[in-house]
Amino acid sequence: MKNEEKLIDFACRTRFEDIPEAVLSTVKDQFLTIAGTTVAGAAEDGCEEAVRFYRELGGKEEATILIYRGKIPAHDAAFVNAAMARALDLCDSIAPGPHIGAALIMGSLAAAELAGGMNGRDFFTAITIGNEVAARMNLSEEAYNGFDPTGICVVFGVASAVSRILGLSRQETWNALALAFNRCGGSFQSHIDGSLGVRFVQGWVAQAGILCTRLASKGITGPRNFLEGIYGYLHLYGKDLFTGDQITDGLGEQYRLQDMVYKKYPSCALTQGPTETILRVMAEERLSADDIDRILITVPPYTHKLVGHEFEVGDNPRVNAQFSIRYCVANAMIMGDSRLEHFEPDLIRDGKAAELSKRITVIPDKALEKRGHTPMDMRVLHRDGREFFRQLDIGPGFPGNALTPDDHKKRFQDCLDFAKKPIGKENAAQIASMIEDLDKVDDVRRFVQLLLT
Repeated sequence: MKNEEKLIDFACRTRFEDIPEAVLSTVKDQFLTIAGTTVAGAAEDGCEEAVRFYRELGGKEEATILIYRGKIPAHDAAFVNAAMARALDLCDSIAPGPHIGAALIMGSLAAAELAGGMNGRDFFTAITIGNEVAARMNLSEEAYNGFDPTGICVVFGVASAVSRILGLSRQETWNALALAFNRCGGSFQSHIDGSLGVRFVQGWVAQAGILCTRLASKGITGPRNFLEGIYGYLHLYGKDLFTGDQITDGLGEQYRLQDMVYKKYPSCALTQGPTETILRVMAEERLSADDIDRILITVPPYTHKLVGHEFEVGDNPRVNAQFSIRYCVANAMIMGDSRLEHFEPDLIRDGKAAELSKRITVIPDKALEKRGHTPMDMRVLHRDGREFFRQLDIGPGFPGNALTPDDHKKRFQDCLDFAKKPIGKENAAQIASMIEDLDKVDDVRRFVQLLLT
């Protein structure tokens, strides 16, 4: 059987009963994460502008603009809602970088509205399928080499979930994923330059997943050999480093979505380890920011390219700060924590953390690649000559160093407390309760109503 066929069969035939409980638990954590980040991110730079833009475009009223209210075409609603969910960069991810949940959950909710509703059991099955397909299509640091992983692999997950929600046939689902192949794109340059493009790649992925699926349902075809063809996904994006068998091995039995990363702090996943480590050093050694002369942080080259550069307050300070190890560590030194409110543009512009970041040096070292995706060594040099050394191989929230249930609740509450367009305590409580019992929800459109101000 062709490996394209294996992916399609998994997307079309997987039942709720086939999904292990541990996998369902991971997807519940993802749903709660995205609910929180959507509420918190709704008023961030670019989001209100996107809402106005799509309202002005108008079109058929199919799906809801969350938080703001009103309906627009489903693919446009998915774009806006996914951008809000990603805006604060506190959503889920998976090494080496794709953010799945913001596009997948928002694309799937818009599709559920388009379908006229869906029970939680079937919706849960669809988003689990979408997560796993995206995780299977995920590539390596070497293969991406500057491509934004979210824009490359996540569109397949959205198309898989939406195909299931809209009831596409096996052949139509094949075409949906094949068309999605032609929509892969995105660059990490947005992250390095601190542009709003980071969050809008998420929107494009959600939008494209729905559009590809709807076109496939009308008989539009895509390249049948989208995975292993001579100019297919594994050649163009995978750089011939992978085989189709590696993508589908154990499909339906082993769930790679279990490698999901949930952030403890509101910044890039690759800043989590340094942030956690400096907080621990300062607590254990009873240090203040004024005690520290310099900090030397050694990381793999991939990490250094993305978040190791010198910090500058650019046009979008929050994005610049979120994607800077130097800023994140300096902020943690000053604040004694790392919370959403610490990345407010005005606070970043006040210069305290920016000035302190000049005492921090980030050094690339290829030897650290042998220790995994998130290793780092930190040397904290005290003004009195003492030196404190710490090593970390697995950042908080990554597989092998998972967040606790309390960590998840704390992050959700931080999102609610930070929100400039709050949904209310009762709505928040209902969301958390319904997610816990998602398979018992009669119509997931109830979530949509709860995610309105």
